[in-house]
Amino acid sequence: MNGITATATLNNPRTVRAWYMFDWANSVYSLIIITAIFPIYYKEVAVSSGTDQVNFLGFTLQNSVLYSYALSFSFLVVAAILPLLSGVADYTGRKKTFMKIFVWLGSLSCMGLYLFENVSWLEWGIVCSILASIGYSGSLVFYDAFLPEIVTRDRYDATSANGYSMGYFGSVLLMVICTVLILGADTFGFTEGEATRFSFLLVGVWWIGFSMIPFALLPENVAERKLEGSSIWTKGYEEIRKVWRSLRQQPDLKRYLFAFFFYNGGVQTVMYLATLFGTDVLHLGTTSLIATVVIIQLVGILGAWLFARLSQAKGNRFSLTVMIMIWIGICVSAYFITTEYEFYILAFVVGMVMGGIQSLSRATYSKLIPDNTIDHASYFSFYDVTYNLAIVFGTFSYGFIDHLTGSMRYSALALALYFIVGGAVLFTVRTKAIRKA
Repeated sequence: MNGITATATLNNPRTVRAWYMFDWANSVYSLIIITAIFPIYYKEVAVSSGTDQVNFLGFTLQNSVLYSYALSFSFLVVAAILPLLSGVADYTGRKKTFMKIFVWLGSLSCMGLYLFENVSWLEWGIVCSILASIGYSGSLVFYDAFLPEIVTRDRYDATSANGYSMGYFGSVLLMVICTVLILGADTFGFTEGEATRFSFLLVGVWWIGFSMIPFALLPENVAERKLEGSSIWTKGYEEIRKVWRSLRQQPDLKRYLFAFFFYNGGVQTVMYLATLFGTDVLHLGTTSLIATVVIIQLVGILGAWLFARLSQAKGNRFSLTVMIMIWIGICVSAYFITTEYEFYILAFVVGMVMGGIQSLSRATYSKLIPDNTIDHASYFSFYDVTYNLAIVFGTFSYGFIDHLTGSMRYSALALALYFIVGGAVLFTVRTKAIRKA
């Protein structure tokens, strides 16, 4: 088969801009629900008798540990269901349909967090958090799979970086709106808690609202797949088996996925739990934490662009290796920091490498997929399953070490091992597709 057919116009500016808008739409979840406002709100609300110990389904544990475990569970669910769903999406040519299902699940779950008013609603808040995470992570595999279907290989790095930059712009914009709403709650007729919960509603509306643009303009069934024969679930399973068998003949792709598993586990755990680190370890206030998150997002725009340029000059592997070394330094530094200003400096460095390593990882994987494939969703399901399993191990180990030691400093230090192993394995990926000769 000849890969992308004539029905897909590559490098069409209108289509590419629509693809960017999905990052604009969904990144508000990543910033406001995962990184900034919700974790702070959760720490204030999820308390029992004035302590951080809460009861969840008969188990008593620290609220931060419960949150880590809830995230781990959500990513484990996504890792379990995505391979089959991506195979079905490839067989039926309905990537957008699956994108829509997960986006609606995620956005409605964010809106459901409005009801999470106190610890009596803890179970509801955790369930909504899990479902929102599943919606976000599940939609990404189908979104990422569009990249090699809308631009040529030479534009993967820049297009992926631009998508992340759009996400940073959009998320910061809504973040500012929510911050103004929360800090000026009295002016708008809210209590601070009501304003905070109203921001969760805004996330859901923003997410589904702006997603309508890519839903309308991204191509459907690019490879003109026609349904034949037996059940779509049987065919979907066959699609994923076909891709799995093809991986055996692609050692560099397998090694890259192994490397990605480790270093991405470190990256995502820092992103998901940095705010809890600020509150538990440094006892930072809400304003300081929000300022830190804004710094990370704005610097992330520059970082995504900078490392995309570096990859053009030196190759993807070189650029990724540089960022992994910086991440190791970040983890070690987190163990020693004691002041708010040191946290700001570390946040600046995190921002520089956060967007860059995510956008370049996606672009690098796209380059390693065979040129003649039409099973992009199935290929990207392996990428996203690796992505999600990495977060399962990263967030679980972070919470487990915190539980054992009573300090997130040791958890942060342990994350350095993820980057060390990931960097070592990445060095074994030899293909010229991601390195300069």
